Amino acid sequence: MATTKAQQKAVNKYVRANYDRILLTTPKGQKETIRAHAAARGESVNAFICRAIRETMERDQVANPPQ
Repeated sequence: MATTKAQQKAVNKYVRANYDRILLTTPKGQKETIRAHAAARGESVNAFICRAIRETMERDQVANPPQ
C-alpha cells in the first residue's frame, strides 16, 4: 500500500525530531559490499552501521578506559 503525502510528511517530521543524520562517504564499490554484508546477516545497512559503531565504541572503552 502506498503512503500518502500526509503520512510521509508525518514520518519525516518524526525522524527530524528523534534522529540525527550522518553522511557517510565510502570508496566506489564499497557501498555494495556493505549492503551485501548487511543483507547476509538480515540487517539493513543502517542497522549494520549503527551496530558496528556501537560495538567498536564498546570495545574501545574496554581496551582504553577514560582516565
